[in-house]
Amino acid sequence: MDEERWDLLEKRLAALEARVADGEHPDRRDEFWALRGLRERAQGRSQVLFAGTVTLPGGRRCEWQEGVEVEPMLEADLTGAVAALSALAHPVRLQLVHKVLHGRRTVPELSEGLGTSGQLYHHLRQLVAEGWLATSGRGVYEVPAVRVVPLLTLLAAAGLR
Repeated sequence: MDEERWDLLEKRLAALEARVADGEHPDRRDEFWALRGLRERAQGRSQVLFAGTVTLPGGRRCEWQEGVEVEPMLEADLTGAVAALSALAHPVRLQLVHKVLHGRRTVPELSEGLGTSGQLYHHLRQLVAEGWLATSGRGVYEVPAVRVVPLLTLLAAAGLR
């Protein structure tokens, strides 16, 4: 091997070793790309970020992101989140949301195996009131685009994989 190529190889190896020494594993350079971007934008403030690019089973595409300041959340009265979380904290309502994530659904499509129509409407009203579902036409339900990624984020945070 000629000396010029050897020098080039040594420089590349030194650069690689420096990155590893700085904690940057060469196989995981992009592992925390979102976190690095958030750090730059947050400029020392505490923030959380959730984002997603989603194609739902029916072909509907949703992309969304939100960065949230942590301090106001830590200072907030958490009872303001109870209604939104409670709307999802029921097995039938979670099944309804799951069905609707697969595509717009009518009440008859949603009612299969989920109880009486009175019970169904009770659950649907709660999900609509908290913004997890919306009606798009008479008796047709969908998850609003701005709620798809937050909903999937909550399910992921709850351990659903």
